[in-house]
Amino acid sequence: MNKDQGLGGKIVLVTGGSRGIGRAIALAFAAQGSHVVVTGRTQATLDAVAEEIHRLGGKALPLACDVTDKRDVEALKGKVTNLPGAVQILINNAGVAPAAGFLEMPDSLWEEVLRVNLTGTYNCCKVFLPEMIAAKWGRIINIASIVAKVAYSHTSAYTTSKHAVLGLTRALAIEMARAGVTVNAICPGYVETEMTLNNARLLAEKRGKKLEEALGLFKGSSPQNRLIAPEEVAELAVMLAAKSAAGITGQAINIDGGAVMV
Repeated sequence: MNKDQGLGGKIVLVTGGSRGIGRAIALAFAAQGSHVVVTGRTQATLDAVAEEIHRLGGKALPLACDVTDKRDVEALKGKVTNLPGAVQILINNAGVAPAAGFLEMPDSLWEEVLRVNLTGTYNCCKVFLPEMIAAKWGRIINIASIVAKVAYSHTSAYTTSKHAVLGLTRALAIEMARAGVTVNAICPGYVETEMTLNNARLLAEKRGKKLEEALGLFKGSSPQNRLIAPEEVAELAVMLAAKSAAGITGQAINIDGGAVMV
């Protein structure tokens, strides 16, 4: 991607930034010259991503935070003030995607998924949006899923949470339409991450299949018959944050190899 996306020096916060999609997004923005704050629950893995960015000549600040705890998010904001400016681009990527049949699913799993995927996104928007409004410029990019638009079996909690994230995205986009802040969602299909691999293992065990067969089922859900690379999602996030994307808001963009054509 062209490096001149107007992102040099921008302060970018990536939640769930220590692995998978979050790590790829952090690296992509760092390559654009942005100051990247990577956050998640485990400091050691955040440090590893920051070190990787530093080795590549980028700027990164690793800060542990539990996005489900609003007080923790507010404390994170206080630490970010040490950077030259407020957060201008917020990437809400932190999420969990456990698979379970509806009647088998414990209430605690339902509550955890909604708390991480939906309330975590809400908390970060609530804390970091005011300064974007004050600056009359900002980007919020919520990493949703194709299950924000459709549903798969054994994903009732995850599907519900991502439908809700999409609703929040659209409502905020309308409210922010004249404030200089765009709000969009990215809806990936199956992405080649540790989370997808873990779910493939669970499927393989449940159906008595080999791991390769389970992964083949995931790949087969896409007409392209493949998993999406985390870097593809990252490039789309950079595009939505770019100065040329000022007119794109309230959108939910699929990146799924054609799996969901809506």
